[in-house]
Amino acid sequence: MATNAAFLAAEESKPPRKIPITVQPLWQAGKSMKALTWQAKECVRLVDHEPPDLTDDADVLVQVTGATVCGSDLHLYHGEPFELKPGDILGHECCGIIDKVGPAVKKHKVGDRVVVSAVIACGSCDYCKKGLFSGCENTNPSRNMEEMYGHVFSGIFGYGHITGGYPGCQAELVRVPFGDTNATHIPDDVSNEKALYLSDIVVTSYHAVRDTGVQTGETIGVWGLGPIGLLICQWLKFFGVGRIIAIDRVPERLKLAHDKYGAETINFDEYENVPRRVLELVPKGLDRAIDAAAFRYEKSTKTDTSDIMNECIVSTKKFGNVGLIADYLGYADGFNVGAFMEKGIRLIGCSQNPGQAYVAECMEHVRQGRFNPLDIVTHRFRFEDIEEVYKRFDQKKGGIVKPFLETHFSAPRDPQSPPLQRDVWVDVQT
Repeated sequence: MATNAAFLAAEESKPPRKIPITVQPLWQAGKSMKALTWQAKECVRLVDHEPPDLTDDADVLVQVTGATVCGSDLHLYHGEPFELKPGDILGHECCGIIDKVGPAVKKHKVGDRVVVSAVIACGSCDYCKKGLFSGCENTNPSRNMEEMYGHVFSGIFGYGHITGGYPGCQAELVRVPFGDTNATHIPDDVSNEKALYLSDIVVTSYHAVRDTGVQTGETIGVWGLGPIGLLICQWLKFFGVGRIIAIDRVPERLKLAHDKYGAETINFDEYENVPRRVLELVPKGLDRAIDAAAFRYEKSTKTDTSDIMNECIVSTKKFGNVGLIADYLGYADGFNVGAFMEKGIRLIGCSQNPGQAYVAECMEHVRQGRFNPLDIVTHRFRFEDIEEVYKRFDQKKGGIVKPFLETHFSAPRDPQSPPLQRDVWVDVQT
């Protein structure tokens, strides 16, 4: 697949799509904030940066009280072709306090606590009106995406210029376009630590389960036990499935899935043929499978591969469903189209999460204690340490699953969440 630089050059050679929104914000000259920027492959840097200002009438500005690093941030960290430029601000998950509101904002006021959606949607196009916010027509100017996919999906914070080129959420101040649509009020009895993850992984995992059509009592396979895969397991338990078969290679994550959610686990380092092992456990096959891993588990050398999709298809019963919530970017060789067709598999591309459609419902489950994002939050670090957090998160060492990054705007720690760890590498030394 083409390199990041080649993708970016192709993008910049074309006029952008016209959208009713300003992508790059106005910047507050003479002021400074801390922001995490991409510089090159495996090189991110925390810098002093001018803070954004209100730019369009529907904007809100958010002082960040909590941020994190996502598994999908690692795609950018490794220089995959998402059209990154040196100096781009990364990150798509944050919560915070509203600092300013534009004149068209109706739902929010200065001082409100909000969680910011990773996906940027206008709230008024045909897709948004149907609740399919990740299909928004009005927030992504990328011509490359339009040519590759036939259409564009929504913009995303801090996720390269193929998703719009918006400055990200790993910063002390974030400009949120269409604030009434993309910022959601946090109830007083929900902590920042619990609310933060509704920006992405809570609603993404919920969407994967719903979109794949999971039913009570079924047997479901989950490939990949990163934060989204683990929260998929939590939602599967919540919805009362019969069995969960979970596949990964990281011992701590396999143990967490088993101990917390009752999953039967398969370490793919121990089984060369994962579908054979699945069918030993479930001879008739899985009712449904969910791919939360994609090509990042590198069972071959291509950038996009069909390895995990093929395992899901072979492991799933005839006329079952396979849902893809993991990120794929381009073309994949070696797809087992015969098994897909002859078994009558329903292959579902779940898209990026239309989180705005689910956030209120998921927030209430969190508020009532029916769903707990803190199950998978293993570490708390200072935002100032984010460069090292990326390295540690990438290595998956020391039991790290999902971190919480506190800023100087953060409230006192939720006692249910991990304590602050000042040495990022304290339990990683070998």
